[in-house]
Amino acid sequence: MELKTQDSPVIEKTKELCLTLLDQPSFHQIRDSIERFSQDEAVREQYNQLCDRQEMLQQKDGQGLPISDEEIEAFERERDELFANPIAKEFMDAQQALHKLQQTVGQYISKTFKLGRLPTDDDFETGSCGPNCGCSG
Repeated sequence: MELKTQDSPVIEKTKELCLTLLDQPSFHQIRDSIERFSQDEAVREQYNQLCDRQEMLQQKDGQGLPISDEEIEAFERERDELFANPIAKEFMDAQQALHKLQQTVGQYISKTFKLGRLPTDDDFETGSCGPNCGCSG
């Protein structure tokens, strides 16, 4: 399958998918949330500090070092403060929505490669799971 040229059928359909995504009102809401976050230096700093603390705790845990109750409480307090900020909350929700969308599109493509046909909802079911559940289906 030749994909190197910009006018291949796969590239054209991929562009159509991208345009469809751009036409979705929810996509614009997601982008607006990300933009508000990126323009708020204080919220970005608060978010980065929480990420740094989380990484530090994960490293300690990975090295088998004890994590104190105070460290856990400090992390939870910072996390709660961040989630209380509507700009940060919307940003994290937007990140999650984009991730879920990317995952769903990827699952459809992977299933198409695996099955050699367009997958149906039944192809994704494992228990009550479907293509939009967020599992690796």
